[in-house]
Amino acid sequence: MKIEDEIKSTIPLDISKKIILNILYTQNVTNEKFNEILKPYDLSGEQYNVLRILRGQKGNPANMCAIQERMIAKTSNTTRLVDKLLLKNFVTRNVCPDNRRKIEVMITQKGLDVLTELDPKVIEHENYFSQNLNTEELELLNTLLEKYRNQ
Repeated sequence: MKIEDEIKSTIPLDISKKIILNILYTQNVTNEKFNEILKPYDLSGEQYNVLRILRGQKGNPANMCAIQERMIAKTSNTTRLVDKLLLKNFVTRNVCPDNRRKIEVMITQKGLDVLTELDPKVIEHENYFSQNLNTEELELLNTLLEKYRNQ
């Protein structure tokens, strides 16, 4: 369905506005479905992102700056996200022995277990939104989005 139909626009939209609306609308649709997957685990998308970043550390701690740099939503309050994950026992947080001003965060086994359980559901979610496009179209879409974003 065209974006004008989705938002029930009665006036013609210029192409630049259509693109922005399409991206925002698509983001909301994908986020709503993704949040349905995370809801039973009491996780937000940002908390899930932190867990994925920490799993990628392969047993090594990450400091708050490293986590923030790798976040998809750069405006996220990393400290607050880590605090919430700490309460769920998904991460540990310790003062770095070499630099007491630096906080190191590590994923726990419980956090790894939740990600392991979520992995097939997340893959299914990703595949669901890709199913109407062939590989060439998916690669083109990715290339175009990167080109569009990197002005």
